[in-house]
Amino acid sequence: MSQVADQAYLNTRVSVMAARLFAPSLVERLAHLPLSALVEEFGLAALLDDQAVPAARRRAVEQSLFQLLLSELLVLTRPMNANERALMLDWGRKYALYNLKTLIRGKLHDLDRREINDNLFELPAHIRLADKELFGAENVLELLRQLEAGPQRQIARQAREVYEQQREPFALEATIDQRYFIGLVRRVQVFDEPHRQWLRRLISAELDRIGLLWMLRFRFTYGLSPSETYYWLVPSMRLLTRERLLHLVDLDGFEQVLEALPEPLRTRCADCRSIAEIQPRLARHSLDEIRLVLARSPSAVARALAYLMLREADLLRLFAVIQGRLLGFDDRIIQHALAQIEPGVPGN
Repeated sequence: MSQVADQAYLNTRVSVMAARLFAPSLVERLAHLPLSALVEEFGLAALLDDQAVPAARRRAVEQSLFQLLLSELLVLTRPMNANERALMLDWGRKYALYNLKTLIRGKLHDLDRREINDNLFELPAHIRLADKELFGAENVLELLRQLEAGPQRQIARQAREVYEQQREPFALEATIDQRYFIGLVRRVQVFDEPHRQWLRRLISAELDRIGLLWMLRFRFTYGLSPSETYYWLVPSMRLLTRERLLHLVDLDGFEQVLEALPEPLRTRCADCRSIAEIQPRLARHSLDEIRLVLARSPSAVARALAYLMLREADLLRLFAVIQGRLLGFDDRIIQHALAQIEPGVPGN
């Protein structure tokens, strides 16, 4: 197919798949649905074996929902060119980084192999790590050296160098997150207009949310200096740019930072008194931006990535409700959990 035909085909496919996204009315009633209604409405009967312990049932549902998301990712990549496919797969590789962090924590804390394995995501060949080989690594440094031979080589090399110098788990995980987002930003730069404009808006929605949360945590919870805090941040291409971050990290108080934010972040966070209050406001901001890209962008690849981000948030909502029901939580606690849902990041 020609490029124009490919874009038309992909746009049509995204529009068809977007019909699967949860309607606002479903999101509102989700927290009130009993487990039996969830099983029936989402076809999860085979995954909720009454004979299995709750932990095994939660794990089965979690794996199934992530498999569904990643299978849709691979469907969307079929008509894409090399750059588009690389961007989409890089987005999906964040789940490989979840696994990498699980393996690293297992090595650092000398956890049982079975315990580590129970917390790994089963991923398709396109994005998974060589988990079985990495299990055999003697320590964290050897594990990262082995990764330097694969597609995660840039992240692994930076993480190894930081860990060799600092021997600090926080710095190791912060490096993995930072390099992941830097890689996504670089992927976007190779696109022509109008794809680049809309992809920058999409990725910036994530960077604005994550950058503000990281900055507040690093400055006021962990007590890092302005220069240390800035070092770990990845500037956005829209609101929290390099210049704005340099200004914000120099401010001495939580309230001062919120007052100095650019719009619309300042209005959204105006009456917040804690990071916990800010988190759902930023999640809503990010999701609104992603929905705008899906609805208005002429770029098929930007719409495809926006769809996956929204689909991910929906499946996380569904999993949160199922998990809450299996644990016996009431509607109020489940509603609170739903308010925190945001597109996933490796650091979560």
